[in-house]
Amino acid sequence: MIYGYVRVSSDKQTVVNQRFEIMEFCRVNNLHIHGWIEETISGTQTYTQRRLGSLLKRVRQGDVIVCSELSRLGRSLFMIMEILSICMKKDCRVWTIKEGYRLGEDIQSKVLAFAFGLSAEIERNLISMRTKEALARVRAEGRQLGRPVGKRGKKCTYKLYRKEALMREMRAEGASFQQISEAVRSTRNTVQRYFAIFIKEAK
Repeated sequence: MIYGYVRVSSDKQTVVNQRFEIMEFCRVNNLHIHGWIEETISGTQTYTQRRLGSLLKRVRQGDVIVCSELSRLGRSLFMIMEILSICMKKDCRVWTIKEGYRLGEDIQSKVLAFAFGLSAEIERNLISMRTKEALARVRAEGRQLGRPVGKRGKKCTYKLYRKEALMREMRAEGASFQQISEAVRSTRNTVQRYFAIFIKEAK
């Protein structure tokens, strides 16, 4: 399947020029467009919020997406790289008219695949480094990491206090903590912790 992708960022713009470029390109190269995806939306919007996202989900091996230029796919380098990476994993080709770009099995695509992987690895390392530096700074300032240990409040301040009679009754009838939590609309851990603190069950 060959898809023509056209995007403009405002109602004041027209898709006619891009569509004409794609149709002329296909005429010269003896290609036939099986489906058109046209949308009016900013390229800064993530592809998942655009019709392009639906197209990326359904493309298969050997499919081709034709667009006038790479900027039609997105307005940031990382977004374009992510879109191209998805296409490469699904073995779907992307052809652009103005740049003459072809995403396929050629050496250019293999270089790009290496660049994608390297960029992702660098980004993961940078995130890890920033996280470690932030944790070290917090420790150096003497602040406690994680959730603060709360003081046990009065029993009546707990939301489950008003439902204690029901919980006791259900537990006495053999209900599990999971069944009780569903009945009182809470989590199993919260219910079990309440029992451990305020309702001392016989071992």
